Amino acid sequence: MAKIVPFKAVRPTRDKVCLVTCRSYEEYVNAELAAQLDFNPLSFLHILKPAYTNQESVSFEKRYRQVHQKYEDFKNEIILVKDKKPAIYIHKIVTKTHSFTGIIAGTSVADYCNDIIKKHEDIIAFRVRLLKDYMKYSEFNTEPVLMTYPDNKTIENWIFNCTQKLADFEFSTTKKEIHYLWKIEDGLEINWLQNIFEKTNNLYIADGHHRTEALRLLSEENDDPENTAKNHILSYLISENNVKIYEFNRLVKDLNGLSKEDFIKELEKDFILENKFQQPFQPSQKHQFGMYLDNAFYSLILRKENEVFKTALDSLDTQILYKKVLLPILAIEDLRNDERIEYLSGKQSVLEVKNKIDQGEFEIGFILFPSNIGEIKALADANLIMPPKSTYIEPKFRSGLVVYEL
Repeated sequence: MAKIVPFKAVRPTRDKVCLVTCRSYEEYVNAELAAQLDFNPLSFLHILKPAYTNQESVSFEKRYRQVHQKYEDFKNEIILVKDKKPAIYIHKIVTKTHSFTGIIAGTSVADYCNDIIKKHEDIIAFRVRLLKDYMKYSEFNTEPVLMTYPDNKTIENWIFNCTQKLADFEFSTTKKEIHYLWKIEDGLEINWLQNIFEKTNNLYIADGHHRTEALRLLSEENDDPENTAKNHILSYLISENNVKIYEFNRLVKDLNGLSKEDFIKELEKDFILENKFQQPFQPSQKHQFGMYLDNAFYSLILRKENEVFKTALDSLDTQILYKKVLLPILAIEDLRNDERIEYLSGKQSVLEVKNKIDQGEFEIGFILFPSNIGEIKALADANLIMPPKSTYIEPKFRSGLVVYEL
């Protein structure tokens, strides 16, 4: 039932691709951003920059139109070139620890509206509107929504065979990643793949909920029947066993007025605690948590009598921590906006949690066991929403590699 469509991508020329593509604009620290903008005239960052500068003095519409103009400049200079035939693309990303391979294609806004494409995250309306306006005035999208499909041996074998050929693009990045891109433009091959996905009941958004919702709004506003591009979502489709899910650990600035002893007494009502002293501790299973407080690591295991869950959401470790600790004991109600809590990706060592607390920036840290794709699908199937900052999911994409014009 899932629909996928080919499209005419705009891509860097083969000789320039490693200089054009970039990480998300917000990922760059100031010094690295300045160096890229000063010394690499081909970087896609030059296209993105107007959206982030003079935010107080220039309207968002004007800034986003400047993004479009800079994009057109890159096309006029033949830094970016539009493919002549609609195609789908296979994109492989090899990092120091993992390898990801997926299919870049358009998916259907209608499928999203009809719950064939399923979601599991809450969205912020203001951010959705900004993204919608950004894509409306810039007239392109270069960040695919990451979607998973059920493991499929037929698709896996097809991808393997396609990737034995010479890639259209092959380049390395300063993060020591290797990127490959293959273009598939044979009509029969594309039809065959579309039929395979037609037999797939659901696709699941892993990353890109705000962008998907923004594209839904853009599609609703589209009053040009000739423009079918706005009816589709630039997507990176990947087998569900090929995504990497990390946890987000929690850092809290105070104990809500409690002493350490009183706080631990409160915890012991719902958890079995074990002091690990200076031995760094990382949970090895669900319903087990790490904690760092007052120069010591602790193991927290949910008491068996508390393992009664009515929904898939109730059994999530992030929800358990929220319902048993963050809300009732530490009085943190709004996980997204409360200034007393911050988050640290599980890609970073647990020692980073220790360092931030030892430096006095925070008083306590909680270390979680990462969720898995089964939990995400169970939530999505039940139309339930994960708590904010529950997962950090890879792969992440580079802007400017494949541009979808709107």
